[in-house]
Amino acid sequence: MTYAPRSRSARATGSYATIGLETEVLSASPERLISLLFRGALTALAQARHHLQNGNVAERGKAISKAIDIVDSGLKAGVDTERGGEIAKLLIASYEIIIRDLMMANLHSDAAKLAAAEKQLGDLAEAWYTAVDPQFQTASSNV
Repeated sequence: MTYAPRSRSARATGSYATIGLETEVLSASPERLISLLFRGALTALAQARHHLQNGNVAERGKAISKAIDIVDSGLKAGVDTERGGEIAKLLIASYEIIIRDLMMANLHSDAAKLAAAEKQLGDLAEAWYTAVDPQFQTASSNV
């Protein structure tokens, strides 16, 4: 199997985007880091939906795995259970439902499970942006 080489402009654009994201992450507040995690997970889910619709099983699996990793190792792991009380427990339970739905979506090529996970994660992201990081929505829409 051979791969077409990426053009110089494509490599430069990819490098520029990577550097931009690294800079944004390194200079971000903890609140902004959570916003970036939501954006990364939702982007991965949009890619997974695209690959599911096009029957690309391997790429769908990669995108769903990336979303699961962000939700589990980033968002869920970042919940402060000591200070968060009952709300933190409910948030963790929501993340676990999202992860389960994503696993089922991948295992059974289930568009409904993928959509349910994407909707729930999107709702949590919107609540986060509204309550904690309202400038993120404005900045994201300008990208």
